[in-house]
Amino acid sequence: MKQLLLAATLACALAQPASAAVKTADRIVAVVNNGVITLSELKLRESDISNSLKRQNMAQPPADVLSRQVLDLMINEQLQLQYATSNGLRVSDAEIDDTLQKLATQNKTDLPGLYARLKQDGLTVDGFRNSLRKDLLLDRIKEREIAGRVNVTDSEVEQVQKSAQGVSNAEYRLSMIQLNIPERADAAQIETLRQRLLDAQKAVRGGQPFAEVAARYSEAANALSGGDMGWKSASTFPPEFIQMLEALHDGEVTDIIRANNSLLMFKRIEKRNSSGPQMVQQFKVRHILVKTNEATSEAEARARILQVQDRLQRGASFEALARQFSEDGSASLGGDLGWLNPGDTVPEFERAFNALKAGQVSAPVRSPFGWHLIRLDETRNQDVSGEREKLAIKQSIRQRKIEQSYNDWLQQLRSAAFIDDKLIEK
Repeated sequence: MKQLLLAATLACALAQPASAAVKTADRIVAVVNNGVITLSELKLRESDISNSLKRQNMAQPPADVLSRQVLDLMINEQLQLQYATSNGLRVSDAEIDDTLQKLATQNKTDLPGLYARLKQDGLTVDGFRNSLRKDLLLDRIKEREIAGRVNVTDSEVEQVQKSAQGVSNAEYRLSMIQLNIPERADAAQIETLRQRLLDAQKAVRGGQPFAEVAARYSEAANALSGGDMGWKSASTFPPEFIQMLEALHDGEVTDIIRANNSLLMFKRIEKRNSSGPQMVQQFKVRHILVKTNEATSEAEARARILQVQDRLQRGASFEALARQFSEDGSASLGGDLGWLNPGDTVPEFERAFNALKAGQVSAPVRSPFGWHLIRLDETRNQDVSGEREKLAIKQSIRQRKIEQSYNDWLQQLRSAAFIDDKLIEK
C-alpha cells in the first residue's frame, strides 16, 4: 500500500497543467488485441513521465527512446487490464474510497483538502479515481498471478546462508541495466544484445549519467527511474558477485553478467555497514480462510465467509470457527499464524491486519488464496538482528522470484496477444 500511495502522490505531482495542454494530430500507434493506444494518449503519458524525470533531476532520454519505452509500458498495462476483464478481476468503488481516505491521511489533510489539491494540479476527481483504479487493479493482478504463488523454503535460505558464509554485514545501494533474452533466442540474437549492453557500459564509463543510460537501454521495470534497486544486503548475493562489487569504487559499474533470461550490468552507488539492532514491528495474527478454486466459486466462497462472520458476530469463538471452517493449515491451531514480520504475507492480507487494533476482527478480505476473516491478537517491537540475515535473504529471494516470474508472465502474455505496433509509420 505504501508503494501505491507513493505512486498516487506522484501522480498528483505529475499532473501539471502543461500535461493537459499536449496537442497532437491523433492516430493509432498500437493495436493490442481488441484495444488501441492513440498518439495523444502516448504523448500525454510521455509528458507526465518527462515531468517526473525533471523533478528528480534526471536527464531525459532521446525523444524516440522515451516514446518506445512508454509505448511498451502502455502495451503491457493494456494487456494486463484485458486479462483482468476476461478473468473477472475488478476494483470496487469502496476500495477506491478507502484508498483516497488513506491518501488524504498520509498527506495530512482530509478528502476536501485532497480534492482541492487535485483541482490545483489540474486533475478531476473522476480522472484521479480512474487512475487509482488502474493502479490497484495492476497490483491485484501481480499479487494474484505472481506474488501469491511464490514461496521461499527454509532450505533455499539455508543454501544461500552457506554460500555466503564469511560475508560481512555490508549493504550495497545498486542500480542496474537489464536486457531480456527472448525465448528460443539463438547465439546471434544473444550476441546482438551483449553488444548493445557493451554500448551502454561504454557510455557510462565515458561519463554519461547511469540513470540516463538506463532509461535509454534498460528493459527492466525500473528503467525510467534510472535503474535504482535501493539497498541490498551482501548476504543475499553469491560470494563471486560480492567480490565483483568489492573490487569497485562507488560510482563504478560491473562487467556484463548473464543470469536466468537476462543480461545485466550493475552500478555500485554506495556501501554501508548494517550491524547493530534492527527493530521490527511484529503482529500476532489469526485467520479463517475459505479458498476459491475449481470446486468453489468466488460467490460461494464469499457467501461462506459471510456465514462464518455472522456466527462470530453472534458470539461464537474465533478459534472454534477456525478449527471448524478454515481451509488453511493453521486451522488445527485455531487459525494462529504466530508472529508475522512485515512482508511475510501477501499485501492485501497485510494491509488488513495493519488496519486493526488488538482484539479486532476484519471484514471479509479477498486475497489470491480466497476469502479471510483476520483477527489481530497483539503487536510488539522486536529486535530481529539475530534473524536479520535469514529475514533479508528470504525477502530478497522472494522479491527476485516475483520479479522474474512477473517478467516471464508478461512475455507470455505478449507472445499470446495480437500486437500491431504502429509507432513508426510504415
